[in-house]
Amino acid sequence: MKQNELLKELEARGFINQSSNLDGLNEALNAGQVTAYWGTDPTGDSLHVGHLASLMLMRWFQKYGHRPIALVGGATGRIGDPSGRDKGRPMLTDAQIEKNCAGLRKSISKFIKFGDGKNDAIMVDNYDWMKDYTHMGFLAEFGTDFTVPRMLSMESVRRRLENGMTFLEFNYMTFQAVDFLTLYNKYNCTLQFCGADQWGNSIMGVELIRKKLGKEAFVLSTSLITDSKGEKIGKSAGNAVWVNEEKTTPYEYYQYFRNTPDDLVEKFLKIFTEIPLDEIAKLSKLEGAELNDAKKILAFAATEIAHGKEAAMAAESAAKALFGGGASTENIPSVELSFSEPMGIIDFLVAVKLFESKSEARRMIEQGGIQINGNKVTDWKSEVIPADDIMVQKGKKIFLRVIKK
Repeated sequence: MKQNELLKELEARGFINQSSNLDGLNEALNAGQVTAYWGTDPTGDSLHVGHLASLMLMRWFQKYGHRPIALVGGATGRIGDPSGRDKGRPMLTDAQIEKNCAGLRKSISKFIKFGDGKNDAIMVDNYDWMKDYTHMGFLAEFGTDFTVPRMLSMESVRRRLENGMTFLEFNYMTFQAVDFLTLYNKYNCTLQFCGADQWGNSIMGVELIRKKLGKEAFVLSTSLITDSKGEKIGKSAGNAVWVNEEKTTPYEYYQYFRNTPDDLVEKFLKIFTEIPLDEIAKLSKLEGAELNDAKKILAFAATEIAHGKEAAMAAESAAKALFGGGASTENIPSVELSFSEPMGIIDFLVAVKLFESKSEARRMIEQGGIQINGNKVTDWKSEVIPADDIMVQKGKKIFLRVIKK
């Protein structure tokens, strides 16, 4: 059987972690346009780097002529997904969910095109159909389609059982399965993309479609993106690099990829950029100081996709100004702050949002990781004197201009 060109691209770039039926999916893709969905719960108002493998997967899917659906879990977000967690998620208000859904659409729109064209993406919210079910009605329609032994066999459930999984969370996979069935019926959606930690939930949807309709659907999972410590990148882990510029500036986004560990450069070039594979092969052979050139190309290409060419050029210019000299510092991230009297250094750092808490700021100062106008801060009780333009450095790579209002 001829390997589908999209699958060939995805496999060569390292996107494919697991598939429910790769041969069947290959045949479906060769037969014509396929509709696939990827879902995320609105637990935050922006996606982050940990989501990018799935976003880039959808981007390639659309680029090859297929139709992506982005699902935001207005219903499942009210329950909480136990996958990859050892504790439950906090409950969200309706206002928080609405705000977060808007932010997620902004994130996703950076990677795929929405519209009315043949393969333009659409966005759906599972609350639109889940809200119509009563508890009795849901059990009557789907209760016999899920067996407790099968649900308990899922690793996401087994992990949470040890920590007191609630009945609310236990229902999560049934909701996600019904999502797949609903999208199959409404949009002829036959494929679901997911991260490796969502495999069990996604397979339940394939099984439900088979039971209810006697039809085959497919799941394709991607590997999880981890940080330098091997930890999954996510909001709850505290190591997120956000897609929306209000939370992570294009410069900080650029610097994240610029600081890619040497052994991950090839992998990141394949997953986070659209650079042709033959060019990536050449870049991956660079060693020593020359490997920095590959990292710069990676950072620019990834930032251009998420924030546009102009923002990528500005971030590149700012990096040259700080680390290479000779470029304008105008593109270094800046923030305005109103203060006319000396301010404690910890209050100052929190006010300009370099830290979320005073304890984090104090810890960084004690570790010698803060500089003001090039001078290392050694006393967390010291004060910052008002000035029109203050340059703050956090660690080795994060710079911020503070402009007095």
